[in-house]
Amino acid sequence: MGVDACRRTGPTGPARRGAKPPVFPIASIDDPALPEVLAELAADRADEMDADTVNRELSIARKAIGWWQRQGWIIVDPTIGIERRPAPPDRTKALAENQIAALWCLDVALREKTLWKMLYESAARADEVLCLNVEDLYPQDKRGKITAKGGATEWIHWQSGTAQLLPRLIAGRTRGPLFLTGRKAPAGTPSLDVCPETGRARLSYRRAEEIFECATRLLANPLASPEDIEDLDGWTLHRLRHSALTHDAEGGTSTPMLLARSRHASVRSLERYARLGVDAVARHVAERDPAARRRARVPQRPVRR
Repeated sequence: MGVDACRRTGPTGPARRGAKPPVFPIASIDDPALPEVLAELAADRADEMDADTVNRELSIARKAIGWWQRQGWIIVDPTIGIERRPAPPDRTKALAENQIAALWCLDVALREKTLWKMLYESAARADEVLCLNVEDLYPQDKRGKITAKGGATEWIHWQSGTAQLLPRLIAGRTRGPLFLTGRKAPAGTPSLDVCPETGRARLSYRRAEEIFECATRLLANPLASPEDIEDLDGWTLHRLRHSALTHDAEGGTSTPMLLARSRHASVRSLERYARLGVDAVARHVAERDPAARRRARVPQRPVRR
């Protein structure tokens, strides 16, 4: 049952919602055949996903296996022969400012408009924003209280775009999840994820990501035909955070302020977000073009008639 469960193909797209994972007894991890099976699966996964995703999944699996070993439940680590994939630096994650402007022009629901605006204006992580409750908001100060990585309480700040949308989204609610699904919460949903006033559930990260990815497919592929939309890939929610920090850096925001905005502990962690984009470099080069400066200094002669 254990090793065979590994070979099964998981559901994709909408079929993932509500799907039940196969039963995999922890004792099966000590099966001598498992390392070879996992190596094949890891190679297949690497062909489908980017290196960062594969490495993150491998790291999660190894942390779980390490904990099970310390409990004495298993002996071996079947991932020991699987190597991390080299991840070349991705210099294209930040969206250009005209792409962000096009995003605001999409005809989407109020919930999505508010979520996307808040993610970009606050440069916060999507999972943090989706965990916000109405009572965590301080609208008059344009800020909200979140629970960050490690359980620390921190603050995010937004601008007028979000501030104008929030009252319509909240619609008089005083407590409960800020971002809600469109239907009643199913039985068994944790009470913290249910709005006590409407009975609707908290919007999940996976569903929010699916909506954003689908809505941005044509923006991400401007030369594609709308008929091909099912075969296209859109943007991820994380790119809004990445774009906000990059645009701040391009605008001359200081490193201490970027650290405060991103809530990173070190400049090294911030480095990949604060890399200037291609448009900013192009503007920098153009502004310092000697020929352009000479043309700007030469006065125009009046035209004689």
